[in-house]
Amino acid sequence: MAEIGLVGAPSGGKSTFFKACTLKDVKIAPYPFTTLEPNEGLAYVTAGCQCLNAKTGAGGASHPCGKCLSGTRFVPIKLWDVAGLVPGAHLGRGRGNAFLSDVMKSDALIHVLDISGSVDYEGNPASGFDPMRTVEMLEQEVDFWLLSLLKKDWKLVESSKDASSVIEKRLSGIGIRRHDIDSSVRGSPKSWNEDDMLDFVSSLRRKSKPILIAGNKYDRKGSEENAERIGKTREVVHVSAEIELALREAAKEGILEYIPGNASFRMLKQAGERQETALGFMKKYLVENGNTGVQQCLNKIVFDVLGMNVVYPVEDEKRWANKKGEVLPDAFLMRKNSTALDLAYRVHEDIGKKFISAVSAKTGRSIAADYVLQNGDVISIKAGR
Repeated sequence: MAEIGLVGAPSGGKSTFFKACTLKDVKIAPYPFTTLEPNEGLAYVTAGCQCLNAKTGAGGASHPCGKCLSGTRFVPIKLWDVAGLVPGAHLGRGRGNAFLSDVMKSDALIHVLDISGSVDYEGNPASGFDPMRTVEMLEQEVDFWLLSLLKKDWKLVESSKDASSVIEKRLSGIGIRRHDIDSSVRGSPKSWNEDDMLDFVSSLRRKSKPILIAGNKYDRKGSEENAERIGKTREVVHVSAEIELALREAAKEGILEYIPGNASFRMLKQAGERQETALGFMKKYLVENGNTGVQQCLNKIVFDVLGMNVVYPVEDEKRWANKKGEVLPDAFLMRKNSTALDLAYRVHEDIGKKFISAVSAKTGRSIAADYVLQNGDVISIKAGR
């Protein structure tokens, strides 16, 4: 399962974003350090369900899977929310540093940023604060934290014939891979000074822990100009976590029908006067912006930034079903360049160990263990007993 970490300065809207994605009860308040312990929850990325392409009924008729919502498949991911980072967090200032080891195990990070400039990078109310300063602060704090890990074994790095191996061992606990280390090394680490080491960890952070900016509070004055300026050097998704949370909670209560990521919603119950005003504001925002940006952030970081694919394992390649006849019962997120054999192990370790072959249900053709999975693949694994 993909793991995504939410980071940001205090009062940027991380907890609101997290709750909008998970509908999990968390503390939300307009003051710094609302989050005192790391929050963990399930969120979902969305994809067009392959059941729309399944020809499994009599005469080749399409057969719905019963697992999607109007053709939209929701695939689970793990989401982490930790305390806000402030300047000097790598030295222990604030509370965010205590949880960096948790969130940095994630595959990628979403920086939930107050794009309106209504709070500074300490989490204090402000007017016209430049959010680019928060972006730079957070990147520097993560870099300095990585640098502190690296320095713990630096004497071993200097004395080793394979410096990258020592670095890999030190950073393996947060999922940093050897190829990212090798591609970030410039010259011999034995001759590095402090600036060289910082350049290395900065490059390593960009490659191994990519950051997508969720430009939150985009519904507020000043946001558009800030987002446009920051977007010249960073990837920014325009977001209103408050509107997304309100829509998802109203949908959960049966007040309206809303599919996360959509540009509209449909009323199911009569709204009161105060509700009508709020719903009018939300409807206007969706018309002007196309979506709240929350679901788009999750989809973008998983599919575009990490390059992951949704793959559907089945037992019966002709009916696209399991032994019970359930069509497309599972949807797995697989890493970029994963193979049919990787999928077999993902289904079950024993199936991976006893892998014989696989069949693409879409083409009916046999595929080898080293077949590279594509987004939307429907695969039947053949394994020995």
